[in-house]
Amino acid sequence: MRYLLHTGLFSAITTGFTLLRHSRSQQITWRAVLAWVSWIITLSLAIGGVKDMRRQEKGLPVAADSPFAPKPDKKDRRAKRRDEVKRISKKR
Repeated sequence: MRYLLHTGLFSAITTGFTLLRHSRSQQITWRAVLAWVSWIITLSLAIGGVKDMRRQEKGLPVAADSPFAPKPDKKDRRAKRRDEVKRISKKR
């Protein structure tokens, strides 16, 4: 139940009900198709967010592009970049 009340998922589900209600009485146009495609993308992103949140809570690895992924420290990134630049300059 906790995951169903996740803001993104709740919003996607309610938007789907609204789309379904309005699409019953209207003809299928390119705008309606675009709205349904947009809804599918939104729903899949919301489900992915809930999946990442659950994986993080269990201590499992999360994808690097997830908002729940650990961010590298700024100093670590600078040191890594500095080492990479030194390595490249030595090759020349």
